[in-house]
Amino acid sequence: MADLATLRRSPLHHLHDRLETERIAGERGVALRELPFLTMVSVRVDPGSPAFARLGERLGAELPKACGQVTSSSRHGVLWLGPDEWLVISGTEAATLVAELRDALAGDRGAVVDVSANRTTLELSGPAARETLEKGCPADLHPRSFGPGTAVATTLGLVPVLLWQTGATTYRVLPRSSFADYVARWLLDAITEYAGPRVP
Repeated sequence: MADLATLRRSPLHHLHDRLETERIAGERGVALRELPFLTMVSVRVDPGSPAFARLGERLGAELPKACGQVTSSSRHGVLWLGPDEWLVISGTEAATLVAELRDALAGDRGAVVDVSANRTTLELSGPAARETLEKGCPADLHPRSFGPGTAVATTLGLVPVLLWQTGATTYRVLPRSSFADYVARWLLDAITEYAGPRVP
C-alpha cells in the first residue's frame, strides 16, 4: 500500500517549475517559492489566564501581546491575530504539537486546533521584494512601520493573506489554500518588471 505522504500535493505543486525558473537576479532581484506543509495551529486563550503563560513556556516563546508582533523560538513562530487568538507556525508534526498545547491548557478555557490545511506559505525574497508587495498590499510596509518580526492580516491583490516579514528582504505570504494559485500568479506577474533596467 502506498505511503499517503508520497501522494500529498501542495496547493502550488503545479507551479513549482515556474517558481524555480522565474527568479530574477541582480540588484533588483526577487524570487518566489512555496514552503509547503508547514504545521499551523490556531490557539485561542484568555491572555489573563494561567494557561496563557503555560502555552508560552511549552512553545519556548511567549504569546505576542499586540497587533503585528511575532515571537519565535528555535522550533516555532507565533503570530498575533487578535486579543485572544494566535497562529503557531512550526516544522513540528501537527498531531504532536496539538497534543502538547492542549496539555498546556490543562483544563483552562481555550482552544487548540490544527489548521495546517487551511493555508500554504509563499516566500518572497530579494531586494525588490518589498516593492513587489507594495503594488497590491494596502499595509504600510516601509521599514519605519514594518520590519523583520512583524506580521499582519491584510490583502494582496484583493485576496486576504497573512503577511510576515522574516528578514530584511524576506517575506512570507500566507493565503488560504483555495486562493494560493491566484496569489502566486499575481506575484509572478508583479516581479516581471524587475528583469529589466529601472525606467528613469
